[in-house]
Amino acid sequence: MSETDSFIEEVTEEVRRDRLFGLMRRYGWIAVLAVLLLVGGAAYNEWSKAKTRAQAEATGDAMIAALRDNDPLKRAVALGELDSESPGARAVAVMLAAGEQVTTGDFDLAAKALQTLVDDGELPLVYRQVAGFKRLMILGSDLSVEDRRKGYEALIGPGSQLRLLAEEQLALIDIETGETKAAAERLQAIISDAEATPGLRQRASQLMVAMGVEPELIPGTQGEADQ
Repeated sequence: MSETDSFIEEVTEEVRRDRLFGLMRRYGWIAVLAVLLLVGGAAYNEWSKAKTRAQAEATGDAMIAALRDNDPLKRAVALGELDSESPGARAVAVMLAAGEQVTTGDFDLAAKALQTLVDDGELPLVYRQVAGFKRLMILGSDLSVEDRRKGYEALIGPGSQLRLLAEEQLALIDIETGETKAAAERLQAIISDAEATPGLRQRASQLMVAMGVEPELIPGTQGEADQ
């Protein structure tokens, strides 16, 4: 390479460097801002996680403290007064309070509290369904057969985690109303359902046996029915 070519290359490189520094001086603030946003976003995310964790721990501690009281009425009051920014935590507190109210014989009060959860459209569906199931169980025979049947049938929709428990209650209603064939079919469907727990299969099998109907057990569940 000649000295002239070398000189031209050095000048060209210098021009490139000057242009680069010029661009950095002109637009460097954008890069700095981007870095600040990234760092700030990460810091806010960690702060938000820590805040949520602290709130959850505080709510859990408050629930435990409330449940330590020996008086069920005081437990119910303490749980009912528990305040949390988490809708799920509030729902759990209301359900626990309703359980204590049942212990003290305040069935209507417990049912009304659970109904507020059922009607709360901001709660995730699973909380509303659990509250509805508990309410039906608490009211029991105070509700008409038709109302109980409609209530449990509403819990059998797609994706419901209470589907099989609702089917079990519907089978009991069928037995109550003398519809033994429908009850046996429901119970057999529960036994054959892959999502049924061992305890649920056992209860369904025992009910069928009590009705004088031999259940058709799926492979691997014979031991469950004999327990």
